[in-house]
Amino acid sequence: MLENKFLRDDFIVITGGPGAGKTTLLYEIQKNGYSFVPEVAREIIQTQVSANGDALPWKNTTKYRDLMLNESIESYLLALTHPLEQKLFFDRGIPDTLAYSNLINIPISEKLESEARKYRYNKQVFILPPWEEIYITDHERIQDFEEAVATYKILVETYKQLDYELIEVPKISVKQRVDFILHRVGVWS
Repeated sequence: MLENKFLRDDFIVITGGPGAGKTTLLYEIQKNGYSFVPEVAREIIQTQVSANGDALPWKNTTKYRDLMLNESIESYLLALTHPLEQKLFFDRGIPDTLAYSNLINIPISEKLESEARKYRYNKQVFILPPWEEIYITDHERIQDFEEAVATYKILVETYKQLDYELIEVPKISVKQRVDFILHRVGVWS
């Protein structure tokens, strides 16, 4: 049996709908000595807005989605140089791009489907549920809370279809969430 060089047990995805606390959580994990790969969507939005581009979720959604896929794969490939002996966390994974396509009903290309299956992360994926009490919008996050809930639901479906095991992170303090995740990935007792 051939080994899949794109199956990395040390790559841990933290996902969820917008405003669920992923980035805050990942910065706290970083304070505990672990690296993370930032979400590509915000950077794409910022770059497109400053360049007056149209690859934006409120303009050309297909172009935006394709940029997200390409940048997510590039981030994954760059991360392959990360030492195997330490966990590397991801603010969203390549399957999030597939979920986004389903959410906004844009056609899914064969490339997107195959890339989501090719580039594999740890089988256990941490998902943060929608949490209205902490939900806020900003310049890049313009979705309302109902869309955050819909995003969460489609992420659950997508990751399950790709044979990932979802672990829902409880709605507890950031420190407790960090402890929960680090304990589950086996780096804390």
